[in-house]
Amino acid sequence: MGWFYGFKLHLIINDEGGILAVKITAGNVDDRNPIAEMTQDLWGDLYGDKGYISKKLTEELADNDINFVTGVRKNMKTKVMKVWDKLMLRKRFIIETVFDQLKNISQIEHSRHRCCISFMVNMMAGLIAYTFQDKLPSIKVTRLDKESLIQI
Repeated sequence: MGWFYGFKLHLIINDEGGILAVKITAGNVDDRNPIAEMTQDLWGDLYGDKGYISKKLTEELADNDINFVTGVRKNMKTKVMKVWDKLMLRKRFIIETVFDQLKNISQIEHSRHRCCISFMVNMMAGLIAYTFQDKLPSIKVTRLDKESLIQI
């Protein structure tokens, strides 16, 4: 029983709850480290919480045509932000819902693994099971709503 495997699951999802990128790292890895690798084949807007604030990361992603949007911490100067980006930052609870479903419905989190292979098989099975759910958590915004808000 002397084994402990500490891992973090990093996800990027789209507005319909579909998984775009997955990365599993050791538990002691900074959350910002896997982002560059996860976003290599992506473009557009990427929304993250305040824990992902990094000027270097924002510049790296901008070089790859990714607009990285985060909130600001209390001790930071406020920045001008589009209305659409403010609304999307409020919708970040969707990713927490995805993690909740992965933990509780797909049961990817438990401490009974005796080896890394068992852990990875359970993790992959949980991610696959999530993708086959009838209804995924999503942001219910029509194309017309988005176009009208982007112009503001």
